[in-house]
Amino acid sequence: MNLRRKLWWVSVLYFAEGFPFGIAIDNLPVYFRVHGVSLADVGLMSLLGAPWTLKVFWAPLVDRYGERRHWVAGSLACMAGLLAMLPLFDPAAPGFWTWALLLLFTTASATQDIAIDAYTIGLLAPGEEGVANGVRVSAYRASLVVGGGGLVVLAGTAGWPVVFWVASMVLLALAASAWFTPAVVVATDRERRQWLAPLRDWIAKPGAIAVLLFVLIYKLGDAAMAPMVKPFWLDRGLTVEEIGIVSTSVGVFASLAGAMLGGVYTSRAGMFRGLWVLGLAQAASNLGYASVAAAEGGRYAIYAASLLESFTGGLGTAAFLSFLMHICDKRQAATEYALLSALFGFTRSVAGGVSGFAAARLGYADFFVTTFVLALPAYALLPWVKAWIHDDRE
Repeated sequence: MNLRRKLWWVSVLYFAEGFPFGIAIDNLPVYFRVHGVSLADVGLMSLLGAPWTLKVFWAPLVDRYGERRHWVAGSLACMAGLLAMLPLFDPAAPGFWTWALLLLFTTASATQDIAIDAYTIGLLAPGEEGVANGVRVSAYRASLVVGGGGLVVLAGTAGWPVVFWVASMVLLALAASAWFTPAVVVATDRERRQWLAPLRDWIAKPGAIAVLLFVLIYKLGDAAMAPMVKPFWLDRGLTVEEIGIVSTSVGVFASLAGAMLGGVYTSRAGMFRGLWVLGLAQAASNLGYASVAAAEGGRYAIYAASLLESFTGGLGTAAFLSFLMHICDKRQAATEYALLSALFGFTRSVAGGVSGFAAARLGYADFFVTTFVLALPAYALLPWVKAWIHDDRE
């Protein structure tokens, strides 16, 4: 398969991966906040992201049984059915069944993430990671915006039930596409059965604990800020339609530009330099929101902060995901990548879970500054990280 065709499938699959995540992270906080749910409860909904952390426990099933592409298709179909049922429950008073439905939704999303990430690692040849991750992050960020802001725009004109029914149809279309992706075989049946020993050997490598800790905290600042961005917009008087339009126009192009530039920079400057340079740029964008909140800036200042956040988010994510792919074994990619992504998923869930309490207690300006500070400790671990990067450009 040539590189162009590989990049096409990478873009399709990562649009599919990002779309439900955009719904969970960007769409649902607006949905529940508009219906009167408190900031604290909106923040607590980040705990529904626990499956993205715990997925490492069932990732070996994806490595061991069936084809990865069929796992993707099945997960997408499951999410389509669950999302179609969400309007049946009262959004002003989310109860047990609402929480249960959303937990099943995020579990299915986490399962498809396992399969997509493993499939992509098996699909790409050495040296293709940089450009592939530029495309990957671009498709993912675009789907986040469509699943979040794009659907919010639709909510302003058609109502929330229509939003979730349209999203359900999109998920079904993506499921059909995933079913027909080209098969990728990266391990024999015997190797698939013996998944535990290779994983144990991987964890036992020198510096593994430092690398795992780096993965855990690299995106801590970003994870802490994300759940409070849209509530901040709402509390500053922006309309639901306005939030959606800014996200889907300015945000998507800034994300795409950042991802592509980040992929090119990482390919040319090297993975290690990409990690720390682009990561710092991503962290600094939090100060943009802090300055807007402190100065009580108007809507155009918020637009500028959003543009900066989207652009630098694309930069940092392209370098970070290239690193994660680089250190995984293709034969056990589902299990190893699930472990790594579970670590930063854990960060996202915990930091997001307390974000509402922190924002309410500190105020938005001090809260956004705090999220910037939280991004800095990861850089103390870079000497151990560098030892795991086998890159001639370094």
